[in-house]
Amino acid sequence: MSAMDTLNDGGAPADLSHAGAIVDKAIEYMVSQQVSSIAIASALLGGALGMLSRTLADEAVIGILNNAIAAVRAGELRHRAAPERH
Repeated sequence: MSAMDTLNDGGAPADLSHAGAIVDKAIEYMVSQQVSSIAIASALLGGALGMLSRTLADEAVIGILNNAIAAVRAGELRHRAAPERH
């Protein structure tokens, strides 16, 4: 499946929900192995950036990162953040 495949009810690609569930399980596993939150987040971010850089132009990656920075600055992520486990 590709990102352009059938959309789910929320308007996101159907495979986005599947990928999110897999990532959630991977995070749960790493937490159960007592991997620190910063290590988990850093590894996921590095993997995501690697994937993006293989599939998008540099300017598109920069745009995604700028959107993420703006969301952090606006406090959009703060209310969703889970408490630190480590």
